[in-house]
Amino acid sequence: MRVAVIGCTHAGTAAINNILNLYPDAQIDVFEKNDNVSFLSCGIALYVGGVVNDPNGLFYASVEQFEKQGVHMHMNHEVTSCDINNKQLQARDMTTNETKDYNYDKLIITSGSWPVTPPILGSDLENVLLCKNFAHANEIIRRSESVENVVVVGAGYIGVELVEAFEQNGKNVTLIDSEERILNRYLDDTFTAPVETTFAERGVELALGQTVSKFEGTNAVEKVITDKGEYRADLVVMCIGFRPNTELVKGQIDMLGNDAIIVDEYMQTSVKDVYAAGDCCAVNYNATKQPAYIPLATNAVRMGTLVAHNLVTPVLAHPGTQGTSGLKIYNHNIASTGLTESAATLAGLSVDSAYIEDQYRPEFMPENALIQLKLVYEIETHRIVGAQVISDADFTQAINTISVGIANNMTIEQLALTDFFFQPHYNKPVNYLNQVALEAMAKESKKVNKETVPA
Repeated sequence: MRVAVIGCTHAGTAAINNILNLYPDAQIDVFEKNDNVSFLSCGIALYVGGVVNDPNGLFYASVEQFEKQGVHMHMNHEVTSCDINNKQLQARDMTTNETKDYNYDKLIITSGSWPVTPPILGSDLENVLLCKNFAHANEIIRRSESVENVVVVGAGYIGVELVEAFEQNGKNVTLIDSEERILNRYLDDTFTAPVETTFAERGVELALGQTVSKFEGTNAVEKVITDKGEYRADLVVMCIGFRPNTELVKGQIDMLGNDAIIVDEYMQTSVKDVYAAGDCCAVNYNATKQPAYIPLATNAVRMGTLVAHNLVTPVLAHPGTQGTSGLKIYNHNIASTGLTESAATLAGLSVDSAYIEDQYRPEFMPENALIQLKLVYEIETHRIVGAQVISDADFTQAINTISVGIANNMTIEQLALTDFFFQPHYNKPVNYLNQVALEAMAKESKKVNKETVPA
C-alpha cells in the first residue's frame, strides 16, 4: 500500500507514527515544505520570552527518526498539483527546482493552516513578520533583539502570549485588535478584564477596537497606522488568525465556505481513499452538533491518529471536539471549553449561564485563592455547552472535566450531582463544579416557579 502524506506537523506526524505501527509494510511518502516536522508553534511565545532556551525542545519527532523507520521524507518539497481522480501528485524540490510525479493508493492531506494576511499597505516592509512555523520563530527572536517598540496585531491566544513575552523582555509593546476585548472569541468579559488590567499595569498599550490601515517606514517598519491612531513600531508581528491551507485540492473534494475540508467521522473526505486531518479540516463540534473550523494541535493529533486507524477499514469514529483550550498569562490561569453565551446565540442555541466567584478552600484554611467559574447551558434541554475559568491558582483541569461532560451530553443536573472528592487542601465540601451546576439548577427552578405561581 502506497500512502502519500501532504504536510507533516501535528496531524501528519500522528498519522505517520500510527501507520508505521498498524501497517508496517506500507510505503509512505511524506511531502513537507519545511526542513522539519512536528513543530509546536504554541511554544513560540515561550521561546521568545526565554522560558524555553533550546528550540529543539519544541519538536517531538524528527526527519531522521522517520527515515530510520523506512519513511520516504521529501523535505523542502512543495506539492504543486494533485490529481485526485488518477491518484497522482506532482512535487517540486524547492532546493533544486526539480519536479517529479508520484503515484499513491491512499492520500492523506495534512496541509495545515496559514496565517491570515490582509492586504495591508506596507506589509512588505522589513520587520513585519508572521508567527506560525520554526522559521518565523527564529526570525522573531533574531529581529527582536535590537528593537524597542513592538506591535502585535491580533489579540487571540498567540497574540496575547507574545505580548507577555515581549513585555517581559523589556520591550515597549502595543496590542492592536479590531474587537473591543482581547480573546473575544474564547472568553467573556469577566475572564478577559483581569488580563487587560495586568497588561495595563505592566505598561502594555491596548489599542482595541481598531483596524490597521497601513504600515509606514522607509525600508523597515517604523509606524503602524490604524483607523483611530498611530503607533511607533520597530517590529510588527501579525497574529490575526489562521485559514485552511487547501488551495491544492480546491474543487476536487467537498469543503466548507472557508475552504476547510469536510471529513466524515472516519476522516474520509468526499472522495474514496482521500483522507484529511488537522488544521486544513472542519471537525464535528459537540457543543453545536455541527462541523466547525477549530485549528488546535489537540484536534490535529486526534484526527491524524484516526486517519491511520481508518485507512483500510472504518473502525474508529471521531468523538467530536469541544474546542478545549488553556492559557497562562502572568498570574492568570485560564481555560475554556465549548461555547460562550454570545457564540452560542450566534450558533442559534437558546442558552443561559451560571457563574460563581468564591474561595476554593474552606475559610479555616490559612491559604486560599479566588476561583471564577462560568457554565453555559441550553435552556430547553439543560445540556452543558460551555465553560470558562480563571484564577491565580491552577483550576484549568476543571475545564477538561466539563469538556468530557459536553462530549457526553451532560446536563446541569448530572454535573450538580457528580461524585467529586472533598479534601480541605483542594476544595470545599461542595466542589466548585457541583456548585456552579447547582447555581444553574436554582436559576432554572426560579423560572419554573415564576411561571407556575399565580399572579
